[in-house]
Amino acid sequence: MNEPTQRISTRALTLWRLYGIIQAGIIALLTIGTGVFTYLFNWPLWPFLSISTILVLVIVLYIFVVPSVRWKRWRYEVRDQEIELQYGLFIITRTLVPMVRVQHVDTEQGPLLRKYGLATISISTAATTHKVPALDEREAEELRHSISSLARVAEDDV
Repeated sequence: MNEPTQRISTRALTLWRLYGIIQAGIIALLTIGTGVFTYLFNWPLWPFLSISTILVLVIVLYIFVVPSVRWKRWRYEVRDQEIELQYGLFIITRTLVPMVRVQHVDTEQGPLLRKYGLATISISTAATTHKVPALDEREAEELRHSISSLARVAEDDV
């Protein structure tokens, strides 16, 4: 079976990198605090060096590597009978959600998503919720209406 063809917005890269910058900023504050305490109270140097190493890894991974790989892997496709999702960094997960199982579809948009004109679609079934992140606002609305109408048609067929 071929992989899904639809991709999420390229602005997702900017958003995920911003999330990485926020995480790195928090760890940078911890690094600075540890450095100050190491200097003032003659603490051993290894805690400062450990947190500094973690900071460098977070900067490299969560700002440069992970967003790119995550964007390349994230795909989705809506068909008449199912929704197919593909995502993951190291382990790629492919999920098929039958239309007859879809109970409702929501659009989510926090402040950062709104700033970049993005939205997340949540597809709820009886068992769980599946999300398609970082879609353009217009595409998210169209997808929500499309899934909703296809789910109604699938429900009528049962």
